Amino acid sequence: MDHFSLNSPRFVNLLASQSSPPIDVDSAEAAVNSPGLVKPAERRKWSTKEDIVLISAWLNTSKDLIRIEEYFNSSPRFIGSLPREWSQCKQRWGRVNAEVCKFVGCHETALKEQASGESENDVMKAAHNIFLNDYHVKFTLEHCWRELRFDQKWRSHSQSKEKRKEACADVVPDEEEVRPPGVKASKVAKHKRLNEATFDQIQSILAQKNTISNKRSLIVS
Repeated sequence: MDHFSLNSPRFVNLLASQSSPPIDVDSAEAAVNSPGLVKPAERRKWSTKEDIVLISAWLNTSKDLIRIEEYFNSSPRFIGSLPREWSQCKQRWGRVNAEVCKFVGCHETALKEQASGESENDVMKAAHNIFLNDYHVKFTLEHCWRELRFDQKWRSHSQSKEKRKEACADVVPDEEEVRPPGVKASKVAKHKRLNEATFDQIQSILAQKNTISNKRSLIVS
């Protein structure tokens, strides 16, 4: 068997033949970005068209999320598009409903402050400014507001929800209404009642003595 040192040319060539080839960084990036590889699913933004169909789904069906999902995905506007899941519809509707409710209040305030000669465009501009000042973000769902502002189903639902919030804020919790008195407070009240009863008895006795004394004075005289 042949023997060779670690520094011999034969040993160096042997190591070189068994080592991995060097990595080409540019080739690796190209492989990652190649269309044949599957990329992670990206979060899709909701378009104006999708928002309008979602609002229509909520207004024309019950609150059942499965029916809303079916109504939304069966729209002929989305033929060939990826469907939306019920959880996505629920999350989006929650945001649309909350943001539009806020803007309704801003628009009503702008209407009350509308000066003579100002147009609807002036009112809308003022409403957007109020929204920005109150919530520190721009209102980007004006198309949703225009779809919902005159709908009776949505208005009655949103107004009843606000009324429930106000009613709950004014109601005193049941615990405070029926809270039983403490032991110390009960003792104080009991002693107070006893003292009042004793005082009444003393007053009655004194009144009787005064009556007897007056009668005796009349007899003697």
